[in-house]
Amino acid sequence: MHSPPDDTLPSPDATPAAPASTVTPDGLAATGTAGGQAPEAAGTAATTATGFASLGLDSTLLQGIDALGFTAMTPVQAQTLPPILAGRDVIARAPTGSGKTAAFGIGLLHRLDPADPRTQALVLCPTRELADQVGRQLRRLATGIANLKLSVLCGGVPLGPQLASLVHAPQVVVGTPGRVLELVQKQALVLGAVRTLVLDEADRMLDMGFEDAIRDIAKRVPRERQGLLFSATFPAPIRALGKAMLRDALEVSIGDGSEPATIAQVFIEADAQRRGPLLAAALLQYQPASCVVFCNTRRDVDEVAGSLQHHGFAALALHGDMEQRDREEVLVRFANRSCAVLVASDVAARGLDVDDIDAVVNYELPADVDTYLHRIGRTGRAGRDGLAISLCAPREQPRAALVAERQGRALRWERLQPLTGKATGVPRPPMATLRIDGGRTDKLRPGDIVGALTGDAGLAAGAVGRIDVYATRSYVAIARAHANDALARLRAGRIKNRRFRVAAL
Repeated sequence: MHSPPDDTLPSPDATPAAPASTVTPDGLAATGTAGGQAPEAAGTAATTATGFASLGLDSTLLQGIDALGFTAMTPVQAQTLPPILAGRDVIARAPTGSGKTAAFGIGLLHRLDPADPRTQALVLCPTRELADQVGRQLRRLATGIANLKLSVLCGGVPLGPQLASLVHAPQVVVGTPGRVLELVQKQALVLGAVRTLVLDEADRMLDMGFEDAIRDIAKRVPRERQGLLFSATFPAPIRALGKAMLRDALEVSIGDGSEPATIAQVFIEADAQRRGPLLAAALLQYQPASCVVFCNTRRDVDEVAGSLQHHGFAALALHGDMEQRDREEVLVRFANRSCAVLVASDVAARGLDVDDIDAVVNYELPADVDTYLHRIGRTGRAGRDGLAISLCAPREQPRAALVAERQGRALRWERLQPLTGKATGVPRPPMATLRIDGGRTDKLRPGDIVGALTGDAGLAAGAVGRIDVYATRSYVAIARAHANDALARLRAGRIKNRRFRVAAL
């Protein structure tokens, strides 16, 4: 990405630098190998490879740790696992990529009684996408535990199938606060035997307005349960929530002492009638590898995405009117780098769980400063500097003045010439996405897909990127230069000795 102007703001969500390697949600290295830790478990090793064995874990858990290819504990695991295994409540500040999912996952599975069919562990997450990711990793950690039932219960999907699945209680539930509370209120989900309550990314859940639901759920689980709270930041509301829900909690803070990331802010004078060409000109000038464009209305989302496609950008729309499957595919493609620009409404972007976003664009300034700050906080995370671009028409000047007043500094303004016609020099996304019409119900695992690609398909391991496996379909990112070859060979070959329909998105 081209260097932005030197007008910077400390990132609202600044976190220590994440590891350089990229890993898939199911614990596969971005190179396509099965080693390394999952995205919530990647990080600098804090102990030797025998670290997990030294914790006195049951052999069934060590089997799951081996299945994920874990070789050593990360700092958050080394500091939280001993007290968690000892039964203490823990409140931990840990950024994405630090290994926190494995930390609380090992802890809650350690306390589980496989012979007890009741719900014994509850993990609350801010979004469906994160809940799916956590559920996948917990399933892999529980590889050695026979007949464990784990359910992911989130909004945005029909309630009926979830009600039916709860006829036999899951021993582990991962879900979003709203849907979990709804199922509890319908007496479909019973929490009277919960031994471990986990709040994952608690700061994001509070930002999304889930505090009342979380407190209500906490009142419905036994008082003697273990409470674990993980958050990227420790603002006052998080500390208050921790004080209300946890008992004598050990506080752990993970960080490398590095300088916080900064967000460069650029305001571009805009003619309301030519925002689309101005947006294209801005993206062409700064060339962010990944960018989220925020629109104030759903109608604008579709129009802006179409305009950027017309100018030659790999852009996709994301809004609440889309079917859930289409929405998931858009999120997968943006996260795996086969789409460079995501055009979204504020509500739809809540499901976005990507930390390495190079730039955020306000297609139109939001009505209030808090929304502006929340939007630009999507960039400048995981130790990376970010860029925020705002198109501002004359009628929006009062909104810009409020931003300047809140920040206590003058804004940096630029003028650009609107782009005409198709842009030249727009970099193509490095990856392409293939969809496989098979998933968990077909017993497909990421390793099976990697094996088919690097075995029968003859693809180099380095050409395979992120893999996402859902119930009935899977997505794999392939280096763009190898995508057509991979598609042809998968269509002609087999995965786990079966043929599946494969399509390029």
